Amino acid sequence: MVATINLKGGVGKTTTTAALAEFLAAEFGQRVLLIDLDPQTNLTTMMLGERRWGELDSAGQTLAAIFQSALTGRGFVDAATLVQRGVSAIPAVRTVDLLASSLKLIALQEELGRQTHFEPTALLAHAVGELIADYDYVLIDCPPNLGLITQNGLRIADGYLVPTIPDIMSTYGIGPVQERIRQLAAAWGTDIVELGVVVTKYRRASSVHRSTLDDLNRNKSIPMLFPSYIPESNQIAAAAEYADFGTLRRKYGGGDQFTALREFAQDFLATTRIRLAWTR
Repeated sequence: MVATINLKGGVGKTTTTAALAEFLAAEFGQRVLLIDLDPQTNLTTMMLGERRWGELDSAGQTLAAIFQSALTGRGFVDAATLVQRGVSAIPAVRTVDLLASSLKLIALQEELGRQTHFEPTALLAHAVGELIADYDYVLIDCPPNLGLITQNGLRIADGYLVPTIPDIMSTYGIGPVQERIRQLAAAWGTDIVELGVVVTKYRRASSVHRSTLDDLNRNKSIPMLFPSYIPESNQIAAAAEYADFGTLRRKYGGGDQFTALREFAQDFLATTRIRLAWTR
């Protein structure tokens, strides 16, 4: 299980997570579960569309049900009952499932912080139970903070990725994220492996981007800078729309965009198979 996190919003974290899932499934035959913990619900609407998300939210079939149930004393929810099967509008993407997000997570996080009857960071772990055994990869899209909802995602994660634009503002929070995750892992008695940094929205012509990449490459606290830089692209930005683009090439763009995303997925497979023992 791998979390994606950056304290800076707008760095392409959600689009990168969605693309990784779709490429793992369509290009490499992997079974992937997406867990959308970000109350902005961007990953959910990208994979399901706004109409279907609205139906699920109204019916209480989102991740909010897990936290609401615990807070109201109704016990733990089995996440398997909330899974949306075969999400993505791309026909070739057949093995990506989703646990949908909700705007309700914002208020629920505040309520979790006020209760004293259970461990608030372990609710998701209880809910996913044996569900994760059905998948090769579980990708957890975390909100841009380190609150209790994010901590639920980190607590079940074997490792994490930091997607970032190569500029000062986007990379500023990498160090604090690393330190806080180390502290949390120590408190939980577990190990959350930092898999590395994924460069997004890269502009080769930008001197700032090139300079920041040099700094990242020299930064010994970063275990890996994935070698495939995902370029800034109108096509990749437009991929956030839920629509049948036909193929991944048409959705994310051919040429450099497709190549970078496919190579990133391939590098991700190799890295996790070496560094995370659970991966099959």
